[in-house]
Amino acid sequence: MVSRALGWSLLAIPLLLAVAGPVLAGPVVSVGAPWQAPDAAHPLGTDVLGRDALTVILAGGLPVIGMTVAALLLAYLIGVPLGLVAAGRGRRADETVMRSLDLVLAFPSLLVLMVLAATGHRGPGVLIPAVAVLQVPAITRVVRAAALAPGCRTAVEALTLQGRSWWRIQLGYVARHVTGPVATDAGTRLGVVLYLLASANFLGLGLPADSPDWAVVIERNSEALYTAPAVVLVPAALLMALCVGTNLVTDRLLAARRVIA
Repeated sequence: MVSRALGWSLLAIPLLLAVAGPVLAGPVVSVGAPWQAPDAAHPLGTDVLGRDALTVILAGGLPVIGMTVAALLLAYLIGVPLGLVAAGRGRRADETVMRSLDLVLAFPSLLVLMVLAATGHRGPGVLIPAVAVLQVPAITRVVRAAALAPGCRTAVEALTLQGRSWWRIQLGYVARHVTGPVATDAGTRLGVVLYLLASANFLGLGLPADSPDWAVVIERNSEALYTAPAVVLVPAALLMALCVGTNLVTDRLLAARRVIA
């Protein structure tokens, strides 16, 4: 019970701030000198650009969470069908899919993002698909392994003998069978995607330097960790709460699903 309440609480805080923050925040403009100490007008002080830190943090949740969710959804929309094809379309399809994805694994993720930036390809429209494609090999392997599990394969063979079509088997049975492993993977992969997006923003490959995005704010104000800690520690704590809360909630939901089953 404590774990469930903690998980939902940790997840709710950054999500609520991301949704309601832009409405509550005023204009994100310079109001004073950089890294001013907290006072009555600016409870968390100011950031490197002299903007009210609280306003920046309230406005910065939606970009990072939106980009993370978009990259995750795109990655699973590509990876899940590829995993099902690799597991259920025979050895040739399996070899073709998996060997092709091995090529993607050969390139370090940050190197790919840096190469894109060096060629002038920057911004969310490029960063989100790039991060999604980098996650596809791992997602495909998870789905393929779940679909090839002995219990699943036995059921698939029985359904095939009954004359069911391949698509009906995949959508009606196998897709449900891999839901648990995919959900578990998504809980942990959110942290991976968040790390990649944050790293890209740290390197200046994603959002502009004046963006209120939490990852950008952390990078831009890292020099002031000891003189103006709130502007660094608060967004860092919110990102950590998002990752930990997602994992705890996912674990609890899967545990409840197993009990019901």
